[in-house]
Amino acid sequence: MRIAIIDYGMGNIESIKGILSKFENVRVEHTSDFEVLKAVDKIILPGVGSFHSAMSRIKDQKIDFMLNELCVSKRKTPLLGICLGMQLLSQGSTEEHYTDGLGFVSGTFERFTPVNTERIPHVGFNQVTINTNSILFKNFRNTKPDYYFTHSFRMLAPVNANCLLSTTSYIEEFVSAFESDNIYGVQFHPELSQSNGIKLIHNFIRYS
Repeated sequence: MRIAIIDYGMGNIESIKGILSKFENVRVEHTSDFEVLKAVDKIILPGVGSFHSAMSRIKDQKIDFMLNELCVSKRKTPLLGICLGMQLLSQGSTEEHYTDGLGFVSGTFERFTPVNTERIPHVGFNQVTINTNSILFKNFRNTKPDYYFTHSFRMLAPVNANCLLSTTSYIEEFVSAFESDNIYGVQFHPELSQSNGIKLIHNFIRYS
């Protein structure tokens, strides 16, 4: 099994490599080389930082065209977006100013609006109410596992007819994970979420 972590200069790379190292027979590539990406079995899009800066780097390196060809238009390579990586899979975000995303799922990201004394960003462990039909949460006995979050923007629910959603409550109910065919996104960090993160990555490796 070969898994590529997309290299565009933004992401929690070492932690993702660390969780992938727990699985036997998994070879990890950290790359933006198209020829390497064509040969892998699955792709992870990481991300930490600004949506606008991330999309600028992705476009500069033509990673948007690569991912579209490999995961959407010509092939169906499974793709997992983590945190900012999940946000980049959407139509866009209002961070700084509106910026178009990759557009692999419908829906956009907007900043949380505090109601009382809630702090932004949303940081720490929180429950995810999982969709029991999902691949990422397959065979989970606990329907509300904890995952580690750190983010200020949340997804306005996508409208893809085939999209499965899992949600989390902070200020409001928001989309914390989605699955649309071979496209997967999680707002939290499975690589920082101990055993529940390992279970999720196991499911992505085995079942996606």
